[in-house]
Amino acid sequence: MGVWNMNRSLTATTRRRFIQATGAGMAGAALVPPAGGANLRKKKVLFLTKSSGYEHSAIRRDEGALSHAEHVLIELGKKYGFDVEATKDASIFNGDLEPYAAFAFYTTGDLTTAGNDKNLPMSPSGKQALLDAVHAGKGFIGFHCASDTFHSAGNANENQDQKDPYIEMLGGEFITHGRQQPARMRVVDNAFPGMQTLQHGFTMNEEWYSLKNFAPDLHVLLVIETVGLDGRGYRRPPYPATWVRHHGQGRVFYTAMGHREDVWTNPAFQSITVGGIRWALGEVTADTPANIGQVTPAASQLPVP
Repeated sequence: MGVWNMNRSLTATTRRRFIQATGAGMAGAALVPPAGGANLRKKKVLFLTKSSGYEHSAIRRDEGALSHAEHVLIELGKKYGFDVEATKDASIFNGDLEPYAAFAFYTTGDLTTAGNDKNLPMSPSGKQALLDAVHAGKGFIGFHCASDTFHSAGNANENQDQKDPYIEMLGGEFITHGRQQPARMRVVDNAFPGMQTLQHGFTMNEEWYSLKNFAPDLHVLLVIETVGLDGRGYRRPPYPATWVRHHGQGRVFYTAMGHREDVWTNPAFQSITVGGIRWALGEVTADTPANIGQVTPAASQLPVP
């Protein structure tokens, strides 16, 4: 059961305590559907959920039915003014990408190989077509394991001077994760769309990624506070967990959240996601100067393996 449904069944006093503990209810007011409704010409987001590596349960389909994450994102699109087309067939990037205004990835591994889920891969030229399309002005949205996709060559526990072009576009890369546990997210930009009601931060139970290879021009939205987290991968200073950046003329949004099914129904996550998608689509504007050096000055300091 999602956090939102649970909140509705709680008493007023219990609900206040629950919100204070989880941050789950802080974002509802930020989610405002655009004016115009059905009269708007909706932009289309292509949601790719191919798993050449590990397949997460949130995007696993049961007998062809849409996965949990696919269903949630499609419904959010219906409510907030954008269309979502979900697919596990990466070969779509070998064809015409013009109909899509943005691409959303919940993916793992080298998507030019069939890999674990055996769905059709993209060709190397399809990968380049994706990167070219974003650079030319289309949006990109990455969820959770989008940073565990197209890894850079070299030692997995070090930052690379030469990053995979996809990682350069995304702005960061997965190293490892520990057990699922609550962590504190520090909000560093309340003015960004979808972040207005999150105050200074919130706590969420998730599978938290330890990340590296951060782009120097990241505009960080959320920082993960590492003090007290259990796991070798978190023995490092605080680092970005959600950010945006410009890639050529395109707009890139990434959040490390999204492993757990209940996160996808959490109002805070949904508010952040809708704000990030609408920004990537160019439907809302925000001041997004590079701030990684100010808000996470030791982000490049990695844990000792």
